[in-house]
Amino acid sequence: MKTLVVGVGGVTNGGKSTLSQFLHLKIRNSCIVAQDSHFKDDRVVPVDSNGFKEYDTLDALHMDKMMIEVYSWRRDPPSFLRQRGLMPKDSPVDNEVYVLIVEGFLIFNHRPLNELFDRRYFLEIPYDTCKKRRSSRVYSPPDPPGYFDGYVWPMYLKNRREMESMTSEIVYLDGLKPKEEVLVVVYEDICQEIHRLQGLS
Repeated sequence: MKTLVVGVGGVTNGGKSTLSQFLHLKIRNSCIVAQDSHFKDDRVVPVDSNGFKEYDTLDALHMDKMMIEVYSWRRDPPSFLRQRGLMPKDSPVDNEVYVLIVEGFLIFNHRPLNELFDRRYFLEIPYDTCKKRRSSRVYSPPDPPGYFDGYVWPMYLKNRREMESMTSEIVYLDGLKPKEEVLVVVYEDICQEIHRLQGLS
């Protein structure tokens, strides 16, 4: 049994969840761990000097719990899948590859997690597109007036600089390209790596 850990990161509303779900549906014996499901309670998230909640930091996330989840998968992928109601698909060969898709906006900024990735993908879209997409989505709690320009975008730029200083092995994806084109490029790249692990390439 072999394993492959794939990171899908990127800007808010860049298409991370869409790409991750597509990969999960297409790749056998895969599952997703999403960073967004590990936010701390809103009551303990600090507020900055402008009165904005500081959600876009690692301190706003239960990264310890997320790492426990990832380590649990690494110890026993088939058991991890069964616990999530996903039945591992048996293979007639011994070189089955289990794939963990880790999705989130700060996954490459957390060094212990970043070091586990075999493949890293980062979806990027320009400011105007990002702001438009963000404004069309409903958040709980909702974004206060001025939140995108006063906090979200500046923090994205800051976190991206930090990420780029930590690792250079990232494949950047243009989130403005047709969705199907981006999905196929990443899927084919991962399939190639799976075949390499299986000794088929």
